[in-house]
Amino acid sequence: MSKKLILAINPGSTSTKFAVYDGTEQVLEKTLRHDTRDIEGFSRMTDQLLFRHRVIMEALAAAGIDLQSVAAVVGRGGLVNPIESGIYEVNDLMKKHLSEAVNGEHASNLGALLADMIVAPLADVKAYIVDPVVVDELEPVARLSGHPLISRRSIFHALNQKAVARIYAASVGKEYEDLNLIVAHMGGGISVGAHRRGRVVDVNNALNGDGPYAPERSGGLPAWQLAELCFSGSYQASEMKAMLAGKGGIVAYLGMNSHMEASKRAEEGDDFAALVLHGCSYQVAKEIGAMSAVLAGAVDCIILTGGLAYDTTHVESIKRMVSHLAPVFVYPGEDELKALAFNGYMAISGRIAVREYLG
Repeated sequence: MSKKLILAINPGSTSTKFAVYDGTEQVLEKTLRHDTRDIEGFSRMTDQLLFRHRVIMEALAAAGIDLQSVAAVVGRGGLVNPIESGIYEVNDLMKKHLSEAVNGEHASNLGALLADMIVAPLADVKAYIVDPVVVDELEPVARLSGHPLISRRSIFHALNQKAVARIYAASVGKEYEDLNLIVAHMGGGISVGAHRRGRVVDVNNALNGDGPYAPERSGGLPAWQLAELCFSGSYQASEMKAMLAGKGGIVAYLGMNSHMEASKRAEEGDDFAALVLHGCSYQVAKEIGAMSAVLAGAVDCIILTGGLAYDTTHVESIKRMVSHLAPVFVYPGEDELKALAFNGYMAISGRIAVREYLG
């Protein structure tokens, strides 16, 4: 039987998305929602591995997908050690680092592990990851924080940022590596990257507290006041971390992490909700301005992407503040499964080189 299918897997905190592609054509996409009662008993993210593997396999069987036709399985990359952009074959060192959560717990850590489990009984099938959130192409100056005990880290929406950047480049008949772009991915977290000729030379840490606030992230807080909160005796370390990622930003201000619901409140006359949403737009625009300085003003295009890019009010607010810097293009949502599958297709067809994870 000819192997030609690509299986892409994108684990989220309460869902597992997967898609099957025949070459570059999608033949199946599923989002498996996980009831909190099914996952609340797992103390660590990797404890969910067998559960998530089982529900994926059941869904594939129900859809009539023959795994013997699968040529590659591509998982969303997790919090491995910093690496350059590209596609990597899953190896033992990568699995060890993800299982041990060497750089933190995150649902994306399951991507490589699930891919590896699925290919284990299959002959001549490889497991891969593509552009994990820890893609690191920062220039040395971008790592300086202001204190030698703290170095700025590259943690951002690398997969979608790189994918939309290449889509834009193709749309204007150019190579991604020939352009200077600013890409703002706006979702539960927000990352704004300066792409200089194919490399993200500066970007805010969208997970741990840096850059604009978002539906679930506090972004870059005033350091002195944050230190005072940390040592006030009112909060445990875990509570402070949750304040930065998970319970910060819009959810802290309005008690909801839905940008759509917050927009509805603003439209119904809630002035504070309107102010908080404008604050998010304002901070994204400020970060775009900062990345323009990184690129010395030589910006070919500004790209707005992610779920919040569906909000026209949010997008237009940002445009008003940054359109003098460069043309603004909008790619709403994120098609991470497509990006994963396309990279897998390119790898098995020999069109891109597969990298080795060396930790």
